[in-house]
Amino acid sequence: MLSERFTAAIDYARVAHAGQTRKGTAIPYLQHLLGVASLVIEYGGDEDQAIAGLLHDVVEDCGEAHAGAIGERFGARVLGMVLGCTDGTAEGKAGLDDGGARRRDWLRRKQAYLNHLAHASDDTLLVSGCDKLHNARAIVGELERPEVGRGVFDRFTGGRDGTLTYYRLLADLFTQRGAAMADALEREIEHMYALAGERHRAA
Repeated sequence: MLSERFTAAIDYARVAHAGQTRKGTAIPYLQHLLGVASLVIEYGGDEDQAIAGLLHDVVEDCGEAHAGAIGERFGARVLGMVLGCTDGTAEGKAGLDDGGARRRDWLRRKQAYLNHLAHASDDTLLVSGCDKLHNARAIVGELERPEVGRGVFDRFTGGRDGTLTYYRLLADLFTQRGAAMADALEREIEHMYALAGERHRAA
C-alpha cells in the first residue's frame, strides 16, 4: 500500500524540479520521476524505494541543500537510496564552464558510479536500475523517431560512443548483480545498439 508519504514525495519532486524538462524535449522532468517510481513498484520495490525513485535526482539536479530536507521528511533509508543514486551535485556541475571540463568530469563520475554500484545495497540497486531502464527506453524511443534518430546522442555529454559504452557497462553490472530489471535493461541496450548502428558488444 502507498500512503500519504508517497503523495508528499510526488509533490516534493514536482516543486523541486519545477521548470526542468527531459533533455532536448519539452516534457516536464516529473514524467521521468513518476516513470522510475512506477518501475520500482513493478519490480517489487516497497514504498521507501518508490519514494526514492521519485526523489533520486533532487540532490544531483536541484542542490545539496535538499539532502537534509529529504532525510527529515522521508527518513534515513530514503535519503540513503537517493544519495546512492547520485553521481554528482548541481553545485559541482555548475562549476564546469567548458566542454572539455564537462567531458572529463562526466567520465570521472560515470566510472566512480559504476564502481559504487558494484557494491551498492540491494535497495539502491533497484532504484538505480529502474532509473537506467527508464532512461534507456527514452533514448530508444528517440532513436526510433525519424526527426531525432541518432541525433539524440548530441544531447549527452558522453556523445554517441560514451553513452553506448556506459549503458553497456550498466547492463552488464545489473546482470552480474542479479537485479530484478536486468533482463529488461539488457533488451533495451541491445535495441539501442542496433538503432545506433553498432553491433552488440558483450562484456
